[in-house]
Amino acid sequence: MLSSKKKLRLVAAFATLLLFAAGVACNGFFVDPVLTSMTVGPTATINQGGTVQESAIGTYNDGSTKILSSGVQWSSSDSTTASVSNSGLVTGAAPGSATITAGFQATSGTSSITVTLGNVTALKISPTTASISTNGGSQQFFAYATVTGESAPLDVSSTAIWTVSDTTNFTITQGDPVTITAGAGATIGERVTVGASYASTSTITAPNATLTVTQ
Repeated sequence: MLSSKKKLRLVAAFATLLLFAAGVACNGFFVDPVLTSMTVGPTATINQGGTVQESAIGTYNDGSTKILSSGVQWSSSDSTTASVSNSGLVTGAAPGSATITAGFQATSGTSSITVTLGNVTALKISPTTASISTNGGSQQFFAYATVTGESAPLDVSSTAIWTVSDTTNFTITQGDPVTITAGAGATIGERVTVGASYASTSTITAPNATLTVTQ
């Protein structure tokens, strides 16, 4: 028969073997999840001088998600429009749009920030009336904002929100100026209204302009 000491040695050896096997199993089957994508947000419109806190959420290959903080590298496509701090705080510097990028390890994500003027008291469209030809004819419009403290109206065409009353036969191309183009379905004599609004301290809406199809 085995002595007590030999029995203890066998039990200890068996326990050590079990611990070793458990360790191998853990290393083999319970690996750290791998980051596969990032979601950055919010996409936002802020006033010049205003701020918004961006966040980066990582999605891993096991389906889990996690808010990423330390180690995230933040950057702006145009820091003269919107700057971003090391912690993801975006500050509006000048009217326009910028893309905010967050990078972590080998993965990145983006969000879009639009910066608008604060203290806009009025908005107007220029021209107020215009004509356009059918099937490909186009007309450009500008939006000018009256801003407290500014001696002259400011061009906000690229950051205004534009509308046209007939979205089936007319298209809007955002820019400075904005361009309205007539499609094949536009008919001679048709009149459509062109609208513009601007997100300032409050939303300001301009009186509509009129666009007439003449040929």
